Amino acid sequence: MDTTKLSEQFQQKIDKDIKIEPQDWMPDEYRKTLIRQISQHAHSEVVGMLPEGNWITRAPSLRRKAILLAKVQDEAGHGLYLYAAAETLGITRDEMYQQLHSGKAKYSSIFNYPTLTWADMGAIGWLVDGAAIMNQVPLSRCSYGPYARAMVRVCKEESFHQRQGFEILLTLSKGNAAQRKMCQDAINRWWWPSLMMFGPSDNDSPHT
Repeated sequence: MDTTKLSEQFQQKIDKDIKIEPQDWMPDEYRKTLIRQISQHAHSEVVGMLPEGNWITRAPSLRRKAILLAKVQDEAGHGLYLYAAAETLGITRDEMYQQLHSGKAKYSSIFNYPTLTWADMGAIGWLVDGAAIMNQVPLSRCSYGPYARAMVRVCKEESFHQRQGFEILLTLSKGNAAQRKMCQDAINRWWWPSLMMFGPSDNDSPHT
């Protein structure tokens, strides 16, 4: 079967909202775009563990330690789901790691911001994970089956992360003056970086 016919059949599936599966024929650009996006997403989940992992031993109570540990564990799982989804496209995990280490592949730059106080754990959960949910829910309806199915579970777990962050900030906001000040400072510092997670206008993006 020639490429033109295959392309027509591929587009018909897309138009009918039929998921594309790993064994299906797909255009090279579609495969390339998926590998770039899914690997970047996986890298971001793993790198995103680092700012929070730094606070596990410094959390203010055993309950807070356990909750934060569960959240960091979730992020590791998200990375694994996504690396596995990308591998169905013919790239190996070692290749993805190499692209990350060489700088060819990117991760979300929001994880480069420092976490200065415990309130940052709340701001990350409420604002950063909240922005992530808004970006990721549409991905659970994307055309590539393995990615879409992975995102269903990821989004459910991210909703727990957002509630955890909100509860931290709510508790601090009801505390003493120093705690309220720490809460507001964290929100002030994470507000604009969270908005930047939505990226540039589509008109300014180099990708389709």
